[in-house]
Amino acid sequence: MFVEGGWRPPWEPPPRPPRPRLTGRQERVLVWIIVVNVLLWFLAPIGGATVIHAALAMMHQEARLTGR
Repeated sequence: MFVEGGWRPPWEPPPRPPRPRLTGRQERVLVWIIVVNVLLWFLAPIGGATVIHAALAMMHQEARLTGR
C-alpha cells in the first residue's frame, strides 16, 4: 500500500514524430485500389453464383445421362 523510498511519476514519453503524408501518386493508387475493391464487392457474388450454378447444372446433366 505504501511505497518505500519515495514515489516518482512515470517519465513522459518523447513526442511522436509526425506521420509521413501520402504523395499525390500514392493517393491516386489508393483511390483506384478502393474503387476496384468496391466493384469486385458487387461483381464477385454474381460471378461466384454463376460458377456454382454452372457446376450444379453439369452435375444435374451428368446425373440425367447416367440415369441416377
